[in-house]
Amino acid sequence: METQKKYPPTFSFEFFPPKTPEGMDKLRATWRQLIQLKPRFFSVTYGAGGSTRDRTLQAVLEIQKDGGDAAPHLSCIGSSRADLAATLELYRSHGLRHIVALRGDLPSGSAGAGELRYANELVEFIRATSGDHFHIEVAGYPEFHPQARSSLDDLQAFKRKVDAGANAAITQYFFNADAYFRFVDDCEAMGMDLPIVPGIMPIANFSQLARFSDACGAEIPRWLRLRLQSYSDDVASIRSFGLDVITELCDRLLSEGAPGLHFYTMNQAGLVSTIWQRLGL
Repeated sequence: METQKKYPPTFSFEFFPPKTPEGMDKLRATWRQLIQLKPRFFSVTYGAGGSTRDRTLQAVLEIQKDGGDAAPHLSCIGSSRADLAATLELYRSHGLRHIVALRGDLPSGSAGAGELRYANELVEFIRATSGDHFHIEVAGYPEFHPQARSSLDDLQAFKRKVDAGANAAITQYFFNADAYFRFVDDCEAMGMDLPIVPGIMPIANFSQLARFSDACGAEIPRWLRLRLQSYSDDVASIRSFGLDVITELCDRLLSEGAPGLHFYTMNQAGLVSTIWQRLGL
């Protein structure tokens, strides 16, 4: 874990592209508030099968115009090589140099997985078509990908992405710091040398958090789940307790050498700004 301290700390915020003009107005207000914090970059997610490509790009370009650095996500599943090459060319033509490369989810009702099945193939494809033009972030799973056959299998899948040319990694969110530190140690033992930035999910709504966590394999520890359940619909108590838990998690991660933090904002500025202030960033 010591080797992670050599990387300059990177702080970043993630958004999803809204479906409505009202949602876009709210997101603009969010990023204009968060730009004041001077993060290294903002990232904008990419819907299943590229379904949000235009909205993703619109948000990225507007953030850049407002003075923030922004990285579009790009997922390969459900897309052809020609689609992906066209998207990369579109990103290049707008002067973008930073991408979050992911396998992605198959759109519901979709027949085929597309020509590239895994994120390491996407990273290889980006390098083959664009050389070193893009700084590529990939995903890491401290508690292992829900579809992984074993923990070793998952680490080897991550190594394939790194070997294909990833520059840095952002993890799935987690609430157990030990899982993150063990993951980093395992990666370093396998010869991987890149910053692995922990993904952080602020706690605003327990039922939503439980739904996300069950879907993506992020463990909510029993003590945390039961405590959050005990607040029932008391939103203020959930947020207050959640702020304490997440601030403490971030504080430990940074003090023990994590190379930054990547916040899953859910397009909201409030909780993230409060955590940021409490950490004295």
